[in-house]
Amino acid sequence: MSWFESFILGLVQGLTEFLPISSSAHLRLTAAFAGWQDPGPAFTAITQIGTETAVLIYFRSDIARIVSAWFRSLTDRSLRDDHDAKMGWLVIVGSIPIGVLGIVLKHQIDTSFRDLRVIATTLVVMGVVLGIADRLAARDESGGRHRAAKERKSLRELGTKDGLIFGICQAMALIPGVSRSGATISGGLLMGYTREAAARYSFLLAVPAVLASGVFELKDAGGPGQAPMLPTLFAAVIAFAVGYAVIAWFMKFISSKSFMPFVVYRIVLGIALFALIAAGSLSPDAGGGL
Repeated sequence: MSWFESFILGLVQGLTEFLPISSSAHLRLTAAFAGWQDPGPAFTAITQIGTETAVLIYFRSDIARIVSAWFRSLTDRSLRDDHDAKMGWLVIVGSIPIGVLGIVLKHQIDTSFRDLRVIATTLVVMGVVLGIADRLAARDESGGRHRAAKERKSLRELGTKDGLIFGICQAMALIPGVSRSGATISGGLLMGYTREAAARYSFLLAVPAVLASGVFELKDAGGPGQAPMLPTLFAAVIAFAVGYAVIAWFMKFISSKSFMPFVVYRIVLGIALFALIAAGSLSPDAGGGL
């Protein structure tokens, strides 16, 4: 992997990690279309440390408050009903599914899940799911001719059951093309949460999972079948800088805009992939291996 490739891939990671379009799919597709070799799952996981560092900084006040309240609640029973202390437990509960499935499905994540036909399928299917969830949210928020707008749930109403469902949705993103933010935001909207609440919890929930995955993959970085270590770290730095700007933009965007542009983009990209593969212009394993 050249430094130019690592720069471009870091840029792609930063641009797509927080948007509901799948950063892992776009890293894979960028390599395939450019004629580069697949950077591999270790590269993806480590560059995600860069984008999650952006989350830690952007949500630093929320995270510091949650961590502090959670630790204090371990010894002070009176704090166990505190919202921030509960959020600490809910992030832990929501992280269990992706931790378990990430270990169980590691071989598939490294191999068969990276097939471009799988990515095309998940782009389209999850695009449709996000579209349905977005329409339901819009209908609730605007009401309709014959009914008043429905009040959607905030994070203060998040319980263990919903936290676990969020976590299962996040675990689906182990398959490239699903999108961590897309799956968790869709799940949140379908459960009746506001766009802002679903996105905020999605970002907070990703922190332990992504950091743990990145640390776990460090042992494979630079090894056989993986990108070299220094270009990988350079890409993580680029991803951090770009990712921070994207978070700031996205949190403002969702407060008043629909997710439909992302829905259309996912479906069009997925169909285009199927067409290119069917025409023989693109191999399902294009760019595979290092």
